[in-house]
Amino acid sequence: MNDTIGVGILGFAHGHVNAYCEEWTKRPELGVRVVAGWDHDAARLRAAAGAYGSQAHEDARALLAREDVRAVVIAAETSRHAELAELAAAAGKAIVLQKPIALTMAEADRIVDAVRRHGVPFTLAWQMRVDPQNVQMKQWLKDGTLGQAFMVRRRHGLNAGLNAGFADTWHVDPASNRDIWADDASHAADFILWLLGEPESVTAEIASLYNPRIPSDNGIAIFRYPGGPVAEICCSFTCHAAQNTTEIVAERGTVVQNYGDAPSANAPRPDGGAGLRRFDPAANAWADSEIASPPGHYERIRGLAEPLAAFLRGERGPIATAEEGRTVLRMVLATYVSSREGRRVPLEDAAVYDV
Repeated sequence: MNDTIGVGILGFAHGHVNAYCEEWTKRPELGVRVVAGWDHDAARLRAAAGAYGSQAHEDARALLAREDVRAVVIAAETSRHAELAELAAAAGKAIVLQKPIALTMAEADRIVDAVRRHGVPFTLAWQMRVDPQNVQMKQWLKDGTLGQAFMVRRRHGLNAGLNAGFADTWHVDPASNRDIWADDASHAADFILWLLGEPESVTAEIASLYNPRIPSDNGIAIFRYPGGPVAEICCSFTCHAAQNTTEIVAERGTVVQNYGDAPSANAPRPDGGAGLRRFDPAANAWADSEIASPPGHYERIRGLAEPLAAFLRGERGPIATAEEGRTVLRMVLATYVSSREGRRVPLEDAAVYDV
């Protein structure tokens, strides 16, 4: 490919960025080359530079000044997203931003404003939006195959909360990332937004049940759409294994997806059943999708490298806009207000802006 995009990585804290860099490095046909990296953590920076053959920078501004860096992936700690996004936008670089967009609504507003003001290409890196099985489910809803949708449930989790050492990571440092619910339940919240649009309100219960040093390790949130459907996200970060990931109950059938997150994809699978299947009431039978489930969750994360490359080459639009990232943050922060105050919370509730 003649027009290879030079990319700089601003922070290697989010482990997902390594999956993209690995794919871009071993698949030059994707047209993306990691040429430079920055991280405030010197050990992380050295390791990444060695792994990807990129030049290490101690100053993010020096990386952004390079003419051969046309785009950046921001994968630093969430607390650093707003500052780095503002710097990258001012430098005219295309931006790929790891989730969640920010810690607070004020920070998210800064990112949205910077992207608009400088007119740079921007996308959030949401793996669930490009997963082939998820795309199929959205298509069934969009084209009328399922008729009216009544209930949608997305279960999403990790086993990180069972690992005592996880308490010492930045993921559960309130100053860096708030907590594991804010960090990872955002995946499921974005899935609901992408599938169904913006909800009106949410009712939620978030609990700290196992290790007090890893708070907010389990939670359930119910999002209200006037006239339906009812949408639920159910997230446990103390989950060893699972099967079912998504359920859609609809007028013309039911959809079940298995093996769509880490606890379900990485555990032994008890049968050879399809990862995605739809019940057809007219035939009174289940129909299995031919879209295979990857052998492990890291393969699903790797699957984002190709659409991100297409975005950076200008061959597709953003996977998710900055505005959508801000909406997801509102959805997640509203769950904290609901759980704390014991009430249904509109997404536009003023209390969301104070979390």
